[in-house]
Amino acid sequence: MGILNMTPDSFSDHGKYFSLDAALTRAEEMIAQGVDIIDIGGESTRPGSEPVSLQEELDRVMPLVYALRDFGKPISIDTYKTDVMKEALAAGADMINDINGFLEAGAVDAVAESDCGLCVMHMQRKPQTMQASPFYSDVVADVTVFLQERAAAMIAAGVKKNRICIDPGFGFGKTLEHNLELLKNIGKIQAALDLPLLAGLSRKSMIAAITGKPPEGRLAGNLAAMLIAIQRGARIVRVHEVAESVDAIRMWQAVQ
Repeated sequence: MGILNMTPDSFSDHGKYFSLDAALTRAEEMIAQGVDIIDIGGESTRPGSEPVSLQEELDRVMPLVYALRDFGKPISIDTYKTDVMKEALAAGADMINDINGFLEAGAVDAVAESDCGLCVMHMQRKPQTMQASPFYSDVVADVTVFLQERAAAMIAAGVKKNRICIDPGFGFGKTLEHNLELLKNIGKIQAALDLPLLAGLSRKSMIAAITGKPPEGRLAGNLAAMLIAIQRGARIVRVHEVAESVDAIRMWQAVQ
């Protein structure tokens, strides 16, 4: 899954692809590099970030959805807003990737009748406050229970299980120790829910905490974390550097 941020304040690419032309060029590059899913985001959710209005997010995301829907690759929309989900699905999006676990009023209903893929993520609190002393009695157990409850609620609303994947939410209300514990236990979480797990580790603060590198200098750490996640069972990896990630995965798969 290749990341395409339509935001002027992304922590990782500093708004490099904020214009439609730049975003389309980047999407074409990712496709040439072997991306499987393009994940479009219209609102930064870095720690401390402020939400944008519904209209602003729609203005950022929808032109790109219309432009990319015939490019031959599935389009994922990274949003927690119910109305953005509805508009994106009506325009042909293939997946909704919700950091809020489809908790917003009407979110489950908005996606239940479609056939799109759904990613249910765990986040403690909101982006503005999530890194203010996050606490868990047992981070693996707590995250697993949350994801189980959200998946069950969606299935009860008529969503077929084979449409759902889960994301433990690395960096979303977690300390370095929490993130490492979740990474170690990807297989355990995935087995407990019998659902494919998406790992979004690319350029996260946990990479910085270990390597001491700025976002643009975390490639080696990104690749190492990604391969650890895959080795421990992750079925989807969300990345910034598509070409390098594809090469690393191909090498790993060849040995396997």
